[in-house]
Amino acid sequence: MNLAEDQNQVNWITTIAMVIFHIGAIAALFNFAWGPFWVAVVLWWVSGSLGIGMGYHRLLTHRGYKTPRWVEYFLTLCGTLALEGGPIFWVGVHRIHHQLTDRPGDPHSPRDGKWWSHMGWVLMGKGLHRDTRELAAYVPDLRKDRFYVLLSQWHWVPEVVLAVALLAFGGWKYVLWGVFLRTTVGLHATWLVNSATHLWGSQRFATGDDSRNNFLIALLTFGEGWHNNHHAHPSSARHGLKWWEIDLNWYGIQLLRRLGLAKQIKLPRLDSRIKLAVSPTPSARMPVATATGPISDIEGRTGAHL
Repeated sequence: MNLAEDQNQVNWITTIAMVIFHIGAIAALFNFAWGPFWVAVVLWWVSGSLGIGMGYHRLLTHRGYKTPRWVEYFLTLCGTLALEGGPIFWVGVHRIHHQLTDRPGDPHSPRDGKWWSHMGWVLMGKGLHRDTRELAAYVPDLRKDRFYVLLSQWHWVPEVVLAVALLAFGGWKYVLWGVFLRTTVGLHATWLVNSATHLWGSQRFATGDDSRNNFLIALLTFGEGWHNNHHAHPSSARHGLKWWEIDLNWYGIQLLRRLGLAKQIKLPRLDSRIKLAVSPTPSARMPVATATGPISDIEGRTGAHL
């Protein structure tokens, strides 16, 4: 199936779910209360930072650091609350994106259309519904773990349980804010990384693709908007490389480390400080270093502040 045919294949279940969630998000704005608002903020951080940024992305996809298995499972469960698919599908699609960034086969490149890269690939492409056999080669580590296999099949259950709990706790206002609005905002924030950070922003490294650093999107995604930094150093657990590049996901990983719950943290090497070249090539990928000492020692040895 070519891209044009793929773009014409509507995922009706996903599309209907997205319409319902967007309607619910709009309804939440007409049912404001401070309690539901703060619950939504906390859950946004839990699902977007602990779940997607620290869990699905930097831990499961790129193995930028290691944690005890129970911490890994907890972060993954938080990720399911973002309603972005199960871990096997999310990780598999993202690894494909890194292998084929802004080239034919990239699941969500703006070169195939701005709308496509933001939301079209979910609503009309194969997106999260890619053939399991196609993804299998990209997630051999997760396929060996029964927890990830089952959670990928039932990834929507934690969100449903949360909705029921919020309804019992505070009524429909809490559901509208804590589930519908929070999830919708989180989805668009993640999709902005796929679309906007390949269109607008600055490029520090010669990555051979369109990835860019975008301050505003970094704020919306707890640090994932430093996308050019990330494509230059895919396995690095740290994306914000300068002091002013706010990266809350990295701060969370540091906290886990201080608590003894994160180790073998990977960071860019000091000698990988390569500026954007005149003619960037796909081979301009930067090595990473495994961090094992105190954070201050790690930064001094690996040159995290580029």
